[in-house]
This record gives sequence, C-alpha cells and structure tokens, in this order.
Amino acid sequence: MKDRPCAIVLAALEDEGWLMVTVVPVTHSPPGADVAAVEIPPETERRLGLDVERSWIVVSEANTFAWPGPDLRPRAPDRPETVAFGLLPANFFREVRARFLQSASGSVVPRTE
Repeated sequence: MKDRPCAIVLAALEDEGWLMVTVVPVTHSPPGADVAAVEIPPETERRLGLDVERSWIVVSEANTFAWPGPDLRPRAPDRPETVAFGLLPANFFREVRARFLQSASGSVVPRTE
C-alpha cells in the first residue's frame, strides 16, 4: 500500500472520548468518469509543500479512524514530529467538504482496528 497525503473532512469527538476523523485521499491520477474529485489549485499545492504534479482530492471515497491512527506517517523524514502538511484555504475546504457530502455517503471505510 502506498503512503499518500489525505485531507481531513470531518472530525468528531465520540462519547467514549475518541476523536474520530474522516479522511479523503490526495492523488496524482486524474479522476475517471466514476470518481468524484476536486483538483488542488497550484498555489495551494506549493504552500502545502506538495510536488509540482497536478493533484486531486478524491471525495467519492473516504476512510474513518480514531485519531491518531496506526497508519499515520511523518510528513517527511526530516520532520518526524508532524503528519500535517497544513490547512486548506477556507473556501477550498468548503468546496471539498460539500463535494464529499454529495459523493461519498456510502463509500466511507472504517480503518480503526
């Protein structure tokens, strides 16, 4: 399985005290006709430190898990203290979240073991 960045689209504190997050993947693969995705603007890619290839946030599939989960990876070998790339701009995040709510209702896979 390939490590890849993702975007958190939902975080909720459960009654038991667990922080549950729902994440959607970031990919370089252009979306097919059956995949809902939002292209990340180049200026946002640069600010987040992503590479120069075009990237999309796939909003038609998601994973949910208790934070922090066992599958989290450090952002970079020289930054083992963080898994975060940064925040999406507010308007872009609202677009991603809205598209996720429209697209992924049946495609959320629980990953917490």
